[in-house]
Amino acid sequence: MKRTQWQGWGPGEQAQQHYLVEPRALAGDGDVRYVSEFLRASGWRDTSKRGGPLSMESQDRTVRIVYNPYVPPGGWTVNGAAKGHQDEWWAHLGSQTPVEIVAGLTDALTRPRSAHAPNVWAPFQEQRWRTPPNAEHVTAISPDGSAWMQYHQAPGGEAMWWSGANDGQGNGWAAQFTSSTPMHLVQAFSTALASPEPVMRPLGRVPRSARIRTTSVSVLPSQLGAWQQARITAARAAVWSRNSARTGRPHAAARPHFPVDGTRTRR
Repeated sequence: MKRTQWQGWGPGEQAQQHYLVEPRALAGDGDVRYVSEFLRASGWRDTSKRGGPLSMESQDRTVRIVYNPYVPPGGWTVNGAAKGHQDEWWAHLGSQTPVEIVAGLTDALTRPRSAHAPNVWAPFQEQRWRTPPNAEHVTAISPDGSAWMQYHQAPGGEAMWWSGANDGQGNGWAAQFTSSTPMHLVQAFSTALASPEPVMRPLGRVPRSARIRTTSVSVLPSQLGAWQQARITAARAAVWSRNSARTGRPHAAARPHFPVDGTRTRR
């Protein structure tokens, strides 16, 4: 296996082996801070109690996010209070839901709603997910069959969004959204779920599955820190931009961050 160093390596740093994993839906949970630090940088309050689960609350206190992997069924719970014409809603995502997919929903909670009408199914159509014509419920299935999204209409009239992934070997997760969940949030989730981009996991955190493909990458701790900081900086810049727009102060655009490419070994 051939390896070369990243450009710009600093003295005293040791490379760490990571893997780019695809499909992302089967990559395993990942680092919770990917979600929580972005929310914190976006102005959300950390309401966690010492020794308890992660708990975050929006600035207007209408949305609460809890991550608790210890109490069954475990995972992420998002509760939205009724506000104006918006009914109360909730979403639950299993503990093995990749944080990059969770962030599709939670990042969207920090941004203004788009003026365009949301379309939950558009991301799946763009990525050529299958939509079985004779399915009992409206369903989209990934090309490899490992992930799905469904609008489930119960006989009694109750409806909900149901999603998840399963490799047939015990690895997987499920997510549910009430029918009252704002559609732009469900679309943000579906966009993250349908994305063909791989996600990164460290050595020892890649699920054992015949259904995933991995690419070995050697990275530095400082490199990983820079990527995380770029995400936090983007969140802070968005908050500052919105505040500047409200107060009428001019502002400069945030400079984009591009990670340095390294050597990848496919397996």
